[in-house]
Amino acid sequence: MPQSEFDTVDNQILNVVQSDFPLVREPWKAIADRVGVSEQEVLDRLGELKRKNVVRQVGAIFDTRRLGYSSTLVAMRFSADRLDAAAHLLNRHPGISHNYARDGKFNLWFTLAVPPGESVADEVERLGKITEAEATRLLPTIRFFKIGVNFDMEKKVSDARTYFVPDDSNKKPAKANGIPGEGWNKAQELSDFDVAFIKELQEDLPLTSGPFDGMAERLGLSVDELFAYCDEMVGRRLMRRYSAVLYHRRAGFSANAMIVWKVPEERAQEVGEIMASSPAVTHCYQRPTYEDWDYSHFTMVHATTKEECEEIARDIEQKTGLNDRLLLYSTREYKKTRVRYFVEDEFKVDELEQVQVG
Repeated sequence: MPQSEFDTVDNQILNVVQSDFPLVREPWKAIADRVGVSEQEVLDRLGELKRKNVVRQVGAIFDTRRLGYSSTLVAMRFSADRLDAAAHLLNRHPGISHNYARDGKFNLWFTLAVPPGESVADEVERLGKITEAEATRLLPTIRFFKIGVNFDMEKKVSDARTYFVPDDSNKKPAKANGIPGEGWNKAQELSDFDVAFIKELQEDLPLTSGPFDGMAERLGLSVDELFAYCDEMVGRRLMRRYSAVLYHRRAGFSANAMIVWKVPEERAQEVGEIMASSPAVTHCYQRPTYEDWDYSHFTMVHATTKEECEEIARDIEQKTGLNDRLLLYSTREYKKTRVRYFVEDEFKVDELEQVQVG
């Protein structure tokens, strides 16, 4: 859907649902009042935007590690004739939420989360064997500087000025093993009700008047009590926010670059904070290095053109004084969704063992 297809009202609605979604009994009406149209028009427009795969989902965003899940970024390398089949096989895994082909030494990059009690390293090793990857690199987060995906649809720029970073994320770097540990990535104790709540709130919000009513009823709460529990979950740092996720390419941001940087360890904290301060950067992490991969800092940027991505990289260079970097553009998006938590019984990952990669 080319960005020229969006009119002013579409852009205003998309801005609100991304950054300031109203947790009220009638959220679509509240959005309509802000934009100056009827509730039905908001519902119709969002229905069309979802049909055209511009809006992927509206729901709660939870903190993977604080829910007890282990997670990591994974880089794999495949021959050109096996890449597509391997990517589609990996897409079947319920813990893989993002999966991209990128240019460079490693040509498939995906994020993986596994439930409490499972080893993310063992699962990555298993997936590498199943897909017959030529090489695999485990790249969990060591320092977490930023996650703040937000696109200003009216100005057509990434606008990640307000973003999530745990209060204590950088006081003590996490071990580079993807395992929940101390501080920001420590798994929290969850009650049965917490799990039931997470399973409800992570689902896509229906495009109906009073869309929270069914969730509240299934949880045995009033709608006001549901919102109060949302506040509590945010206070416990289990839930980050409630918002829409856009398909950035369909929304007009067709250039997606993962910019990786060589950063001296003694400057890791300082440089990470400088990078995170850029509104053009949606994600910023420090990750492990290897003999054949010595890029420690990862910054994700989205723009309307590759030239804009290059300009963002040059701006970061100027601010950090570092210029040893690569821009790894996505050449194909195989999967982009949110992790669905505590639903492992819906899909048996052992099924992957029975599928051949070509």
